[in-house]
Amino acid sequence: MTNSTAARRRRWLSSLAAGLRLFVHSNLFISLAAASVVITTVVLTGLPFDPVPFFIVFAVTLFVYTVNRFTDLEEDEENVPERAAFIKRYGRYWLAIGATLYLATVGAAVVYSLPGAGFLLIPPVVAVVYSLGGIKRVFLVKNLFVGLAWGLIPLGVGVYYGHLWTTEILFLAAYVGAMITIAAIIFDIKDIVGDRAEGIPTVPTRYGPRWTRIVAQVANLLVAAVVVGLVTAGTLPGAFLALLAFHGYIGCYIPFASRGRGPLFYGFVVDGEHIFLAGVVLALEWLIW
Repeated sequence: MTNSTAARRRRWLSSLAAGLRLFVHSNLFISLAAASVVITTVVLTGLPFDPVPFFIVFAVTLFVYTVNRFTDLEEDEENVPERAAFIKRYGRYWLAIGATLYLATVGAAVVYSLPGAGFLLIPPVVAVVYSLGGIKRVFLVKNLFVGLAWGLIPLGVGVYYGHLWTTEILFLAAYVGAMITIAAIIFDIKDIVGDRAEGIPTVPTRYGPRWTRIVAQVANLLVAAVVVGLVTAGTLPGAFLALLAFHGYIGCYIPFASRGRGPLFYGFVVDGEHIFLAGVVLALEWLIW
């Protein structure tokens, strides 16, 4: 490889990394990940695809997470300085975009009397309680709260389609909540220094990264076992075995979670887990089901 070729490759990789950081820091990626839960829910439950709930979840997530970036700015300056710098410089623009999309979504839901329009009033409450309610200072409550918030996505899909009280929807709500809780605990590994400084108790600050990874991996395997058990018992359709690929993905990244990993590991690899799952269920839908 010539020096000029190597230099071009370095520039290309640098540009790619910069683009991914923009995608992550702007909350576009996490919003896409949340909207991907809609795809997974629709495909696994056999519902017809409708872009409306996908867009709603994307818009709401962008708004909520951008608000959270401002309320967590002091912590991020210690834990994720690159993201804090991005929010200081560009955050107000992304907040304006997120707020506009959210208000447009609420307005459209009211005008067109969309099913579950009342659900759209929950996200701002969630953002305020999470950021200002002091729950972050109660051990594990923060992680469970985030999991609960994401678990509302399958429930919202169920309300929109009029299929709320089905085994599949209720299971997916609990499942997504459990798996996001595990991911949130892994996320806390990168925040050990800042959380200790702020007096925020987390699994990593109490037990260290190694035991956090062990606990997260055990929880990952236990939930996978529950999926297999429910499918074997006939409670869930065989299509739900696609979730095992999701557990494989998570099982592969958990050993690499550490304080030294950068924002692309946590913001792209970990946050991208539900995009991966949506891709798996879509591929199986086209190839098999």
